[in-house]
Amino acid sequence: MEEKNTVLASGKSHAKIILIGEHSVVYGQPAIALPLSAVTVTATLKPLPANNQLIKSSYYDGPLTTAPQSMLGITNLIKFMLAKANQPQLGFCLEINSQLPAERGMGSSAAVTIAIIRAFAAYFAWNLSRPQLLKLAQLAERETHKNPSGLDAATSASLKPIWLIRNQEMYPLKIALDAYLLIADSGIKGQTKQAVSLVKEKLVNDPSSTQGQIQALGALAHLARKQLAHNDVLGLGQTFNQAQSHLQALGVSSKELDNFISLSLNNGALGAKLTGGGRGGCFICLVKDQATAQNLATVLKEHGVTQTWLQPLTNLEEFSNEENGPRPH
Repeated sequence: MEEKNTVLASGKSHAKIILIGEHSVVYGQPAIALPLSAVTVTATLKPLPANNQLIKSSYYDGPLTTAPQSMLGITNLIKFMLAKANQPQLGFCLEINSQLPAERGMGSSAAVTIAIIRAFAAYFAWNLSRPQLLKLAQLAERETHKNPSGLDAATSASLKPIWLIRNQEMYPLKIALDAYLLIADSGIKGQTKQAVSLVKEKLVNDPSSTQGQIQALGALAHLARKQLAHNDVLGLGQTFNQAQSHLQALGVSSKELDNFISLSLNNGALGAKLTGGGRGGCFICLVKDQATAQNLATVLKEHGVTQTWLQPLTNLEEFSNEENGPRPH
């Protein structure tokens, strides 16, 4: 008989943040997302007798059959994979350990989904291609987000930044930038739905100005792509600042985020902006070196930031493991 603590298989994924293009991406403009390879999710399968199927996580702990409605995407995905493997009665305990804070624009649901798929794929000895992995992820993400762009899942499954124009193109980018990105959690839950609705409303009430802001954000994403490839650190900092001005004009920032961003610019950041849905959540700061980043992280925490992560932007693939990846402070 197998021991209680025997691991059948496990899968891993990581967080993501939007570098540039949040909100404007919904309206056909490009976005760039960055993987945070040491902010991880691990899904582990342990054996149980047939027909015993449990999920163990900080969010829900209990049978697969009684998981909350908010987990429907994940439970349907698990059932689909079990049926595909012709093992619908497989007994297991699926343990999910996530370092990602929820509702912070870091792609928590997609990261959990990718880790779960990888765990079951390892158990069933499926050698999934990247397109197959992402197709499975979309099954769950469509249930969770109704109309997902696929960006979260693609970045959670990648060690390279992702360029996306919705329904047109999505592919990895190379980055060669002698700088660091400090990601900071404001400690306030993001309000993505409210922010998206606000932009939609503005498009109806003030179409000319709002379209102008959206197009300007698109142009800045194209500019950022060139700056990332050509080591234009100062230019990218200015691009961040301009993007933040447009996001403020769209109404998706907040007083707290604006204050944190001003504080960052006064303490060594070359540029800073919100990331993700806005109205709370995380913001990002471009800094020239690790010492500046560490000093800035200390200042921000003294003023209420709850957590920070440091991501080197030089040869991202070299920083793909936990030892060298984004460092918590």
